[in-house]
Amino acid sequence: MTESNNKKLEQLEEQKKNNDNQAITTNHGVKVSEDENSLTAGDRGPTLLEDFHFREKMMHFDHERIPERVVHARGFGAHGEFKVYEDMSEYTQADFLTHPEKTTPVFVRFSTVQGSKGSPDTVRDIRGFATKFYTDEGNFDLVGNNAPVFFIQDAIKFPDFVHALKPEPHNEMPQGGSAHDTFWDFFAQNPESTHAVFWAMSDRGIPKNYRQMEGFGVHTFRLVNKEGQSYFVKFHWKPLHGLESLVWDEAQILHGKDVDFHRKDLYESIEKGDYPEWELGFQMITPDQEFDFDFDILDPTKIWPEDQIPVKRVGKMTLNRNVDNVFAETEQVAFHTGHVVPGIDFTNDPLLQGRLFSYTDTQISRLGGPNFNQIPINRPVSGVHNNQRDAMHQMSIHQGQTSYHKNGLNNNEPHTTPKEEGGYEHYQEKVEGHKVRQRSESFKDYYSQAKLYKNSLTEAEQQHMADGFSFEIGKCKSVMVKQNAVNQLNKVDRQLAEYVAQNVGVDVPENNEEVQSDASDSQLTLEKFDIPLLGHSVAVLINGDIDAKTLKDYAEVFSNNRLNFAFVGQHAKDLTEEVGITETYSTASSTIFDSVVILSDGNELLEEAIDFAELSYKHKKPVVVSEVASKLLNHSKIQLDAPGVIVSDKPDAIVDAFERFRYWSR
Repeated sequence: MTESNNKKLEQLEEQKKNNDNQAITTNHGVKVSEDENSLTAGDRGPTLLEDFHFREKMMHFDHERIPERVVHARGFGAHGEFKVYEDMSEYTQADFLTHPEKTTPVFVRFSTVQGSKGSPDTVRDIRGFATKFYTDEGNFDLVGNNAPVFFIQDAIKFPDFVHALKPEPHNEMPQGGSAHDTFWDFFAQNPESTHAVFWAMSDRGIPKNYRQMEGFGVHTFRLVNKEGQSYFVKFHWKPLHGLESLVWDEAQILHGKDVDFHRKDLYESIEKGDYPEWELGFQMITPDQEFDFDFDILDPTKIWPEDQIPVKRVGKMTLNRNVDNVFAETEQVAFHTGHVVPGIDFTNDPLLQGRLFSYTDTQISRLGGPNFNQIPINRPVSGVHNNQRDAMHQMSIHQGQTSYHKNGLNNNEPHTTPKEEGGYEHYQEKVEGHKVRQRSESFKDYYSQAKLYKNSLTEAEQQHMADGFSFEIGKCKSVMVKQNAVNQLNKVDRQLAEYVAQNVGVDVPENNEEVQSDASDSQLTLEKFDIPLLGHSVAVLINGDIDAKTLKDYAEVFSNNRLNFAFVGQHAKDLTEEVGITETYSTASSTIFDSVVILSDGNELLEEAIDFAELSYKHKKPVVVSEVASKLLNHSKIQLDAPGVIVSDKPDAIVDAFERFRYWSR
């Protein structure tokens, strides 16, 4: 070993000694007595602005990386519109929710959490689902995810969670994923993350595309009507194109085959007029129902089970226009949970309370100062009038002598607006309590809902989850981290813990600590979606000389059913003006398509075609085989009598094949 290497090891050993027995302090050297909870008025009350430790910790975290978003850097967006189905004034005074005749413009940004801007689309991760409503009363931002729960209960732990999730600082690996030591160490040491981790390890962590993905506001908000009556509410987005996911093998292949798989799907769907649609749903309870459940409604790691509190679908959102410039719109759009309009208000959810501080602070760093609201994508349609002036990147040329309130020189303009005329007024919730750093006891059930979620999944989905845990924990280097993670799984499901322990090479915990549940058949947030053909894709594998009329017949059926399709062959070529082989086996992959049709002129099937079709079959996708081609599959892995395999020369056989998106019994 060289002298320089020895010196480096000595330095590392000395640094390790110096890191031992160190008390947490603020950046100004003050020792911190508690680093788990924000300072609140009572254990369920609002976070206090005087919490200098939280503000310093969050402010530093918000400014760590520029110009990428600290999280959700990898994103793609589109424009659209929203219309409410009926007047919701019984529950809220929000203008865009009380006038069914109005159309409200929206902009939606989908994203992954962990990876950088250059990471793949199809990694296992929670997806961001952020919607900006450009209402006549100002902008309302619904900043959510594709999972209804989050990994922490209090915003003061958000920097810790993201630091653990992000690539490890000593080697900047891995990119775009959570399969590493620090994330699973965080999971093991912070049991409040259990429920959200179970969602991430399920198929929800690898959605098929953005169009077929649910969205959730995660937090508990308030709706307030004109009479001042309040309702607790959770927001949902229900996809009208169905709810589908990739399988893990597909996701890994797509990392290399099509790194932009999700954004390309969204972009091309809108370009073709296959507009993605979601229905906005409300779960609502009255204030006197706040304590009627066996979970705390303010806990962001808990769902409101839909069998107890149904989702009322109140309107529809349609995305119908792609951006003109990704940087100017998708990259510069600034969302904030604090952007609300009259009729929508906050609760004392401690994670939400912290986000109300964090977002503006982040945008100031990313977008060059406090005038980021003047960037076109962020401007409200209602206009802006106030006394804020100057600062970096000021785009407006303000006129007049006065820039303060109240004033007499300008007749006190701009003026305030009474509540009765549309001015925003916070809900007057009574707040009392001692100033404490303390988690409410009602937040401390970490495992029951994780158990309910696992039990709500089908057998195939539960196996996918178990394999997801095995892969992710198995990638950890530390035996201690692996063991601690399995110990946490043991508190949710003994059988799962045993399976993962064997796969990752650690001991099965001695005691069975599995939480018991009396609602194992609850579907919770899961709904059964009919599978519409719209937006699904078919690869037609060409073997030999297939006449143009046959291909035209297939193309007509696909087009009539609004299926995306491509003819795939050994070489690209035009067959007629209407049809042609547009993809080759070297440019296409079965992972990009939802089904496959195998055509042959009777000669031997191409080896590439068999590999292509076998991978579709392996991933449980519908397979249609022509009569001639079926006689050439004797030595392949495709079983012609298996579920979802149809032998037919009729082009419309593909419609029957899509009875299911995947045939898990195969």
